[in-house]
Amino acid sequence: MSKTPIQSHSHGDAAPGDEQSDILAGISGYVIGLVLAAGLTATSFWVASTNMLWEPGVPIGLCVLAIAQMGVHLVFFLHITTGPDNTNNVLALAFGLLIVFLVIAGSLWIMANLNANMMPMESLTNLSMQH
Repeated sequence: MSKTPIQSHSHGDAAPGDEQSDILAGISGYVIGLVLAAGLTATSFWVASTNMLWEPGVPIGLCVLAIAQMGVHLVFFLHITTGPDNTNNVLALAFGLLIVFLVIAGSLWIMANLNANMMPMESLTNLSMQH
């Protein structure tokens, strides 16, 4: 009976905080993620409340910061990488994003159609006065 050696992950394939050789290395990954997430959150509040930015650019800046925040959470806390052992995680994440997109797009489509097909309020008040 032969024993197969335990395969270790190469350092380039592991997400930050995924390397478990040293407890301090694992904690430092979480601390770096926490600092980045807090910094992005503070920057988002600053972008929303300052007058230093061009007004139409504020929503775009907030979207960019939100995407960066999602990236930090995926890499530092959920340990999602592109390695071969994370294929199922990436597929589950992609499916979840598809479902969220379909729910939001469907809700907006339904609300737009309701708004276009509703009877105007003045027509409703005229009908109630006639009876």
